[in-house]
Amino acid sequence: MKGNAIIGQSGGPTVVINQSLVGCIEGLKNTGVGKILGAHHAVSGIIKEDFIDLGDIPQDRLDRIALTPSAAIGSSRDKPDEAYCKRIFTVFEKHDVHYFFYIGGNDSSDTCRIVNEVAKKSGYDLQSFHIPKTIDNDLMENDHTPGYPSAARFVANAFTGDNLDNKSIPGIKINIVMGRHAGFLTAASVMARQKAGDGPHLIYVPERAFDIDKFVGDVDRVYKKEGRCLIAISEGIHDANGTSIAARLAKNVEKDAHGNVQLSGTGALGDFLSAELKDKLGGKLRVRADTFGYLQRCYPGSASPVDQKEAREVGRFAAKRAVDGISEGSIAIKRKRDDPYESEYALIKLTAVAAKTRVLSDDFIGGDNDITDKFRTYLAPLIGELPVVEQF
Repeated sequence: MKGNAIIGQSGGPTVVINQSLVGCIEGLKNTGVGKILGAHHAVSGIIKEDFIDLGDIPQDRLDRIALTPSAAIGSSRDKPDEAYCKRIFTVFEKHDVHYFFYIGGNDSSDTCRIVNEVAKKSGYDLQSFHIPKTIDNDLMENDHTPGYPSAARFVANAFTGDNLDNKSIPGIKINIVMGRHAGFLTAASVMARQKAGDGPHLIYVPERAFDIDKFVGDVDRVYKKEGRCLIAISEGIHDANGTSIAARLAKNVEKDAHGNVQLSGTGALGDFLSAELKDKLGGKLRVRADTFGYLQRCYPGSASPVDQKEAREVGRFAAKRAVDGISEGSIAIKRKRDDPYESEYALIKLTAVAAKTRVLSDDFIGGDNDITDKFRTYLAPLIGELPVVEQF
């Protein structure tokens, strides 16, 4: 099949999303595919016919782009429905596009699925491939997803530094970490524990219901024992009824294009929890809170070597499958072994990933406020060596 290709980057950027972009470009070059076009700001760029020619970029520049965090061709939060996807398909017909690659998370895979179905109904030959990306690590069928190991490395290092700070000037410190429904990123904070007594001393993920009174009791217990308390909390924690604690606090709840309550643009959750601790444990306590927010996504220097390699390879793998004549699919990373670490890539159905969410398994969670050693074993080979610190 001849024709042109379009590549888009969707959703939140990461440290390694450009590795996947470059890998896909490399996989398409010299294969008989026509133009390789980048959709400027994803699907919104497609319907505006706003394209970037990616086919003639010198390799040395591609290599620099691959090492640069953020979405090089621009991203979008648009959530296309069938009517939107029909507009995309019209543009594809106009520009003789027969290859569509979309780099993103589960909502992005759903967009890829809808576009593919519209093309099939019209009898139009289109190869549609979803290339995985999300720091949330919440894609089904994947051992882990590109972007997550690097963001997890950032979280582990941030908590290592915050643990040293908290030990130097003891107090109670709360860090709010990204994670709406899945606690993988918050769980990465456990890697900061290098010695007995190191924080985070408490870790709360959205896979467990959050009770404010129990939280206060947990902090009180740790503070009395250690003289300090460092806490990791997912932004998506919810009560026993499933209501997000952050959403309950917002006077004017802001939602994104996917209908999700905005969680990362506010420090309300950390401020609320700090106030609760001061109110119930004593106003003179030194209590502070930080919200990591978008810092976790594109921090230069946080890239994991494994993440860089695998992100590049999933892009190449998708391109090769398309050129081989396979019509559609999503790429998944499968772990073969831990030591030495080795992975492989597999093609799965779009419907296996689209609009679905993977969460932490029970054996990764310790009670209501901790993460198990099994999770540490799972994460360790993905994030690479962490700085070793020495303390008295």
